[in-house]
Amino acid sequence: MTAEAKELPAPTPRLLERYKKEILPALAKKYGRDNPHALPKLMKISLNMGVGKALQDKERMKQSAEQLGLIAGQKPQIMKAKVAVSGFRLREGNEIGCRVTLRGKRMFEFLDRLINVALPRIRDFRGVNPKSFDGNGNYSMGLTEQLVFTEIDPDKVTFTQGMDITFVTSTRNDDESRDLLRLFGMPFREDGAK
Repeated sequence: MTAEAKELPAPTPRLLERYKKEILPALAKKYGRDNPHALPKLMKISLNMGVGKALQDKERMKQSAEQLGLIAGQKPQIMKAKVAVSGFRLREGNEIGCRVTLRGKRMFEFLDRLINVALPRIRDFRGVNPKSFDGNGNYSMGLTEQLVFTEIDPDKVTFTQGMDITFVTSTRNDDESRDLLRLFGMPFREDGAK
C-alpha cells in the first residue's frame, strides 16, 4: 500500500472539539468541579419513529426506516409489537416502529445538524420546550415531520412522519443537563413563549 492510498482518519466533529475546549471548562467553572468525569456529558441520542400506519401499508415502514437511516447515518432497528391489542388491530410481532441509538462521533455530528440545520428550518420556530426533562437529566423532544433534515429529498417523500428524539446525559440533575444542552447551542425558548 502506498502512502497516498492510506485512509485518513475521520475528522473530529465540531461539537466534540467545542465540548472539550469550551464547554467542559465552562461547566467546571460554573459548578466548581475539577474532575472532568464529575461534569455532565452527553451519553447517547435516541431517535424513534412510531409508524402505526404500517399495519395497513407495509411500504410505510420500509420508507420510514430508510429515511431514519439517512437522517441518523446508520441502519435503524425495526421494532415489533410485544403484545396484541385488538382495539388497534395489532398482533404480536407486527412491525410498528423503528429506532436508532447514536453514540460517539455520529452523535455529535447529528446534534450539530439538528441544532444548526434542522431546527431553524421548522416553520414558525421559537425554540424547543425548556421543560421537557424527565427529572433524571434526560431531555426529550418531538418533530412533526422528517423533511426538516436536508438528507431527505422532498420529491421522494409520499407522507410525513414525525419522530421522538431523546438526549441521555450522565447527570441526574435537570438543571445541569439544561446547562449542558444550552452550551451545545440548543435553542430553548424563553418561558413566556408557546
